[in-house]
Amino acid sequence: MNKFLTIAIILLFNTVQAQKLLIDKADSLYVNGNYSKAINEYSKVKNLSSVYHKIAKSYIAIGNYDEALNNYKLSIEANPEDTLLKYEYAKLLSKTKKYDEASNVFYSLIDIDYKNPNYHYELGLVLEHLKDSTAQNRFHSAYMLDRTHQKAIFRIARFHVKKRHYKTANYYIDEGLSSYANNKELISLKAQNYYWKKDYDNAVVWFEKLLELNESSQFIHEKLSYSYSKIYKYQEAIEQCKKALKFDPKNANNLYILAQLYDYEEDHANAEKYYRASLLLQDIPLDTEYQKLGMVLNKQKKHKEALEAYKKAVYENPTSPDANFFLVLTKDQYYEDIDTRIQLYEKFVKKFPESVFAPMAERRISQLKEEKFLKTD
Repeated sequence: MNKFLTIAIILLFNTVQAQKLLIDKADSLYVNGNYSKAINEYSKVKNLSSVYHKIAKSYIAIGNYDEALNNYKLSIEANPEDTLLKYEYAKLLSKTKKYDEASNVFYSLIDIDYKNPNYHYELGLVLEHLKDSTAQNRFHSAYMLDRTHQKAIFRIARFHVKKRHYKTANYYIDEGLSSYANNKELISLKAQNYYWKKDYDNAVVWFEKLLELNESSQFIHEKLSYSYSKIYKYQEAIEQCKKALKFDPKNANNLYILAQLYDYEEDHANAEKYYRASLLLQDIPLDTEYQKLGMVLNKQKKHKEALEAYKKAVYENPTSPDANFFLVLTKDQYYEDIDTRIQLYEKFVKKFPESVFAPMAERRISQLKEEKFLKTD
C-alpha cells in the first residue's frame, strides 16, 4: 500500500512540476514579447482556470480584445472573489466601448470596496462616454478618497474650465499642482482658465510654463500668440504664431493673424506677404481680408496694387460701405483728375448716405472743390 502511495505522490509531483515548467516557459515568452507563442503554451496547461487571466493579457498584447474579454470572463467564473480580475475586465470593456457592461462591473466593484478611488474614477470615465451627468459625482468621490488623485482632479477641473467657473477651476487645479507641480495637463488647464477669463498676463505665464516643460502644439502656440498680442507684445506674438504655422503651414486663419501682427508692428512688407498668402488659401467672402491688404499696400505707397485689392473687396461684397469707401479713398490717392475724384465721392455718398464714412466723404468733396477753385483762380 505504501509503495503505491509513494508512486502516486511521485507521479503527482512530476505532473505538478511539469505544469509549473510549462507555465514558467509561457511566462518567459510573454515577458519577452512572444505573445502568440505564450498563448499556445498557456493553452497546454491542464488547469486552465489558473492561466485564463494570463491568456487574456496575452491577447490584449496582440490586439485581440474579443478573445481577451472571453478569457477574462472564464477567469472570473473560476475566481468570482478576485476583484483585480474584475477591475481589469471592466477597464477592457471600457476600452472596447462596451460602456454599459463596464459600468455594471464597476458598480459591483464599488459595492465590494467603496473606498477604492480608482473604481470611482474609472466609472466616471465610463459615465462620461454614456453622457451621464453623474460622472462628475464619481470623480468627486475619487478625489475625496484621495486628495492627490491627479486624474480625478483633472476631470473635475476641466469640467469647471468648460463651464467658465474660473474660481472653482483654479481651486482644483491648485490642489492638483500642490502635490504634482509639473502636471502638464493641469498647467494647460490653468493657462486656458486664465485665457478664457481674458486675464492674458497670467495666461502667458502658464502657457510659457508648458513650453518650459517641452510641450509644443499648435493649440499652445496659437493661444500664447493671441495672449501676447492682447498685452501688446507683438514680436513675441509673431514668434508664437510662426511656431503654430509650423504645425499647419496652410492655415489661412493663422496666416491672416500673422499678417495683422506685422501690420501692428508697421512691418508692412511682411503684412502684405502674409495677407496675400492667407487670401490664396481661402474660399469664402474675403472683403475684410482684401481691405486689410489694401491698407498695407497704401501704407507702402503701392496705390495701384491697393486699388486692385479694394476692387476685389468690393467684388466680394458690393454692399460693404467700408470696402467701397476705401476703394474711393485709394482712387483719390491714385487718380490725378479732380473732377473724377469729386464724382467718386459723390457717388459714394449717394449710395451709402447713412455710412459712418459719409461725413468724411462730404468733407473730402469740399476739400477737392476748394482745391479745384484755387487752381482755376
